Order: sequence, then C-alpha cells, then structure tokens
Amino acid sequence: MENNRAKGGFKRMAVNLLVTLVFGLVYFYFELPAINLHEKDFYGFFFLMSAVYCITALITSGIYKFTQQGAFFKSIRQTCLLPFALCVALLVLMLGGSVLSSVVFRAGSYTELLVPEDGDFVTDVQEISYNRIPMLDAASAARLGDRKLGELSDMVSQFEVSDVYSQINYQGAPIRVAPLEYGDFFKWLNNRSQGLPAYIIVDMVSQNVEVVRLQEGMKYSDNELFFRNIYRYIRFKYPTFMFDNVNFEIDETGTPYWICPRIEKTIGLFGGTDVHGAVLVNAVTGESAYYEEVPAWVDRVYDANLIIEQYDYHGLYKNGFWNSFFGQKGVTVTTDGYNYIALNDDVYVYTGITSVGGDQSNIGFILVNQRTKEAKYYSCAGAEEYSAMNSAEGVVQHLNYNATFPLLLNVSSEPTYFMALKDNAGLVKLYAMVNVQQYNLVATGATVGECEKEYTRLLTQNGVVAQPERPENEITGVVEDVRTAVIGGNSVYYFRLAGQNWYYSVSAADSEAAVLVSVGDRVVLADAEESGDIRQALEIRIQ
Repeated sequence: MENNRAKGGFKRMAVNLLVTLVFGLVYFYFELPAINLHEKDFYGFFFLMSAVYCITALITSGIYKFTQQGAFFKSIRQTCLLPFALCVALLVLMLGGSVLSSVVFRAGSYTELLVPEDGDFVTDVQEISYNRIPMLDAASAARLGDRKLGELSDMVSQFEVSDVYSQINYQGAPIRVAPLEYGDFFKWLNNRSQGLPAYIIVDMVSQNVEVVRLQEGMKYSDNELFFRNIYRYIRFKYPTFMFDNVNFEIDETGTPYWICPRIEKTIGLFGGTDVHGAVLVNAVTGESAYYEEVPAWVDRVYDANLIIEQYDYHGLYKNGFWNSFFGQKGVTVTTDGYNYIALNDDVYVYTGITSVGGDQSNIGFILVNQRTKEAKYYSCAGAEEYSAMNSAEGVVQHLNYNATFPLLLNVSSEPTYFMALKDNAGLVKLYAMVNVQQYNLVATGATVGECEKEYTRLLTQNGVVAQPERPENEITGVVEDVRTAVIGGNSVYYFRLAGQNWYYSVSAADSEAAVLVSVGDRVVLADAEESGDIRQALEIRIQ
C-alpha cells in the first residue's frame, strides 16, 4: 500500500515537473529572459514557473481532496512549500538588491561609470575637407536605400530594407549599412532556405548607394523566425548572458556580422548597467564567439543611449545625490539629442552638455568612443543644438526648411555645427554651418563646398579667424585639355597644362573662375600638389 502510494507520488511529481518544464520552455522561447540573478525578468520567470508547478501539483493531487476538511491546506503545504520558500527568498533578494543598487545610496559609484577626460578640440578633432563631410542623416540614407532596392527587379518583390541604418567606418570612410528583410511571412517561406541575399551600403559623403550581393545569403537576422532569429539564437547559445540591442556591421572584407553587446550590472544587484565585451555572430554561417575586447573593426558596442545615461549620472551626482535637488552646484546634463562623428577609424557619440537650468546654451560637449567608451569633455560655451537649428532655419524661414540634428565639425579650428536643410518632402535643399560660440554666424549653400566657403568668409569678416595668406606655390601654363565631373553635388574641373601629363583638379565652389576657363587660355594655378596623376589646386586665375 505504501509502495503504491510512493509510486503514485513519484508519478505525480514527474507530471508536475514535466508540465512546468514544458511551460517554462515555451515561455523562455518567446520571452527570452536571461538566466541571471542580475536580470529582473528572470525573477518574474521563476515566480511564474513556481505558480504553474503549484497549480499542476494541486490538480494532480486530486481535486476531490479540496472538499475534505483540512485536505486543501495540507495538500498546499505538501506540494507548494518548497517553491513558495524559494519565491520568498528570491523576492527578499530582489527587494534588497534594488535598495542596495539605488542611486540614493550609491551615487558615488554611479558617477564613476563614465568619467570624461578634458580634451583639446582643435587637436583631437582634425579639420576635414568639405568633400569628406558626411552629408546624410539616417532618414536620407533610408530614402536612398529604398530607392536603390526599388531599381532591382529580382529583389524588390521579395525583400525590403531594414529601417535601421548603422553608421560605421568601412575601409576608412563613414557609411551607413543596413541588411535586407523578408517582405512578409510568405516571402520568408519562399526565401528562407537561401537567406537574405544582400545588404545596402550608403556612402555618407558621396551619397553613392551600393547593393552588396552575397555568395551565400544571411541565415541569421532580427527578421528571421524561430531559432534563426538573432535574439533567440544568442539567447539559447548564451543563456546566462544579458544582452543589449544587437547591431548590424560589416568587417573590412565586407562580411556581415551581428554585434551583440553583453551588459552587466556593476552596482549592487540591478544598478550600474555597463558593457562587458560582445558576442560576434557571422550573419551568414551563424558562427559566434565572445570577446571581452572586441576587434578593432567593430564600431558600435556601447549604445548611444547608454553612454548618455552614464554621463548624466556623472553630471547629476558628482557633487552628491542631494546636491542634484538642492543647490545644484555644478550639476550638468546632456542636451536632447546626439549624433555621430567618425574619428581615427572609430565612431564617436557627440552630445552637448548644459546646466540643469535649461537656459538653451551649452557649456561644452563630449565625444565618446562607441567601441572603447573612451570619453573626452570639451569646454566650449555656446548655443545648444536646437538653438543652432533654429538659427539656421531662421535664415531660410521664407522657404520653411527644417534642419537636421547637427554634426560637430572643426572648420578653421572653430567648433561648428553642420546640418542639412530639408523641405517638407524630406529632400535636402541646402546645407548650413553655424558657429557654436557665435550662433548668429550662419552660412548656407546649395553644396557643402559653397557652404564652407561662405562660412569661412563670415569667420574672416567678423574677426573670428585671421585672413588666410595667399598660397605661395603657383604654376603658370596654357590649358591643353579640360574635363568636368560632379562629385558630391559639386562641379569639379580638371585641367591639363601644355607639356604636362597630369591634371589639376579645381572645385567650382573653391574657385568660380574654373567655369570660365577654356582650352588655350593661359592660367595660374595656386597651391598645386607635387605628385600624382591628379593634383588638387585651390584656385585658378586666367591671365
């Protein structure tokens, strides 16, 4: 009799565990919680599993017992005591961990998550030529990418372009890159065996769009279903890791990867979110590896929002938690918005720093490397980004153009906001440069070259920079051949002089006289380079 009772008890327990396990696997498959005590979703997962086990145990114990006096509570004690005790222990741990992770008690630790060094803007941010300035924001890049895909009849009926265009450095140039996506469920069924056949590259300088076709399609993406979905794939391979949002990138050979930053809680149980390495997944083969120090070609490990959150902790609480509410001595925060800057083959997050008073002005700005989290602060009092955008829009207010969020550039050793001005259809009509410290100095132009030329003239005219000296190196000769090209929306002229077998390039934005030069004219070229088949000249004059 006792043996039968014991056997029945083991069978019921096996059924209880099996039902709980099946429920847990289904829940885990869809919700993907990390099996990690630092992950709050894990506690909800465990509590739900415990509830399923208890309910199943009560049912398998026999519903008839519930009508018997005392049998119901006895059954609960027998079947639910251990899960209940574990849930209480985890609940106490969760509440205690939340308190010990609170910024109220650990403000000093939060301020150390990101501590920027003081930097020198002119030294750290090198001047770049107008023909290397990134001119596309994410919305413009997406429009160009969609248009390019629409030209490919073999793809447009089955695939779409992802909405997320990651900005990275690729072979020394700033680009935005986006994978294709399946058009819908049925198109996924038709194409899943081959995978996604290509990705889109948009050059942010030249605005050229390239569809890179792959020899073998990408089998792993955030658009996939079932176990090839990148989030599900990394969760089952690394069940204890906590991940931030994945990023799509390509290495220097053009191989597509998913960059999956691993996050950790560094303050108490739930506080101080930071990145500790990343899992890199080959989007074609699914091969993956975890790197504490990610390879140098990877550009996006630290999400911009995480960087901003960490700096805000530093700015708010560096003089203590209560100072952020009372007195607010030295309290600073980031401005509303950010952008990216390509420097030294890495991508940096840029955002302005302002006081908590909300006076619409910046006291400086920070640049933070998205791969290493190296951060530098630059003291520079001036207009915050939206004030600069309003200033640029005011110059063309009769046209009702809207400014994009600005880039920060070094132009003539002056911190300068650069932005595009778009019409109501989202098309770029003009470019604008606004001086950070004197945001009444606004230059616009139909091309970047024209805009930079006008901006430099304004800086000189207003005494911000000294009058540039004329180049001493000049070459005189008779023009034997003239050729033209349009690069980045700007006309460039190429001149070959008599007795020479190379060409000098002159931008019409730099020297308007270039459009007047014909074969046979005697000209003077200023500041010509001394080597190469094409040598840049800054100016041309007809003698």
